[in-house]
Amino acid sequence: MGILIYFITKINKHGKKFFMHIHLQKKWLIYILECRDGSLYCGITNNIEKRLKQHKGEIKGGAKYTHSHWPCKLVYEEKSVSRSKASQREAIIKKMSKVEKQTLVNSFKEDSS
Repeated sequence: MGILIYFITKINKHGKKFFMHIHLQKKWLIYILECRDGSLYCGITNNIEKRLKQHKGEIKGGAKYTHSHWPCKLVYEEKSVSRSKASQREAIIKKMSKVEKQTLVNSFKEDSS
């Protein structure tokens, strides 16, 4: 997780300056899971460990699709600068054919080995 620091100067009631705010900036990730039947599931998250636990049903919040197609394995991940950009990229990937998605996954496997 990256840290974005805001140095906001305020003056308290005694006339002294102080720093007010530190903000954590979360990094977004587009990911693809390959399920037991060979199907591919695409999503976004800012916490992949938590999201995988949700998909497994260990904690609340995972997609119904992956619950019924588990086990799934993480086969692709792509960093994004914002939630908005991650959502846009996810939409592009979801519109891809399975062959195009598999090509993307294969190129990721080659790059990470």
